[in-house]
Amino acid sequence: MTRRAVSTSAAPKAVGPYSQGIVAGGLVFCAGQVGLDPATGQLVEGGVVAEAERALGNIRAVLKEAGCTFADVVKTTVFLADINDFQAVNEVYGLFMTDPPPARSTFAVGELPRGARIEIEAIALRPDH
Repeated sequence: MTRRAVSTSAAPKAVGPYSQGIVAGGLVFCAGQVGLDPATGQLVEGGVVAEAERALGNIRAVLKEAGCTFADVVKTTVFLADINDFQAVNEVYGLFMTDPPPARSTFAVGELPRGARIEIEAIALRPDH
């Protein structure tokens, strides 16, 4: 099986030895995205809601580069620095996901990169498979 990296300037550059996304067979694996503005490389202001919107926008950009949309997403994982942000994030998340929504896991974690309050990763099934 061949793996192909997905890279777009519409999402933040990888800051380590990883890809923004990987296409493998009929699947697209999107790396975890925090609320970094791809133009500035800085965390967006406005708290967890703004960060969730930006993180989901970053995932949308990686999906688009791989030929997918949120309608193709089958699984997401949401990491929260504070579980008390669950409801606010849920409301933003629901605006991006199509029906039926993908399977999802949500975890509270000790810390996230760059002081982020949320990180989201996704797996999608390419529509041409």
